[in-house]
Amino acid sequence: MKYKMIDGEKVPVLPAKAVEIIKHKQTGKVYASKEEFDQDVADPNTDTKAEDFRQDLQVTVASLSLFGKTK
Repeated sequence: MKYKMIDGEKVPVLPAKAVEIIKHKQTGKVYASKEEFDQDVADPNTDTKAEDFRQDLQVTVASLSLFGKTK
């Protein structure tokens, strides 16, 4: 496991994976990218507006095993 010194304290650095999720607020449609959403907004054949944009970030962190003594 890697560690980083922060304010003089040794802190573990955990591997993490972040995934950006672009959605339509009203319909829940998931887009592959912000550009795809923008194309949907620009398409006169859809009712999609810029206000319908929703961006979520899903972060997955590897599990961390902590060993401690219990009485």
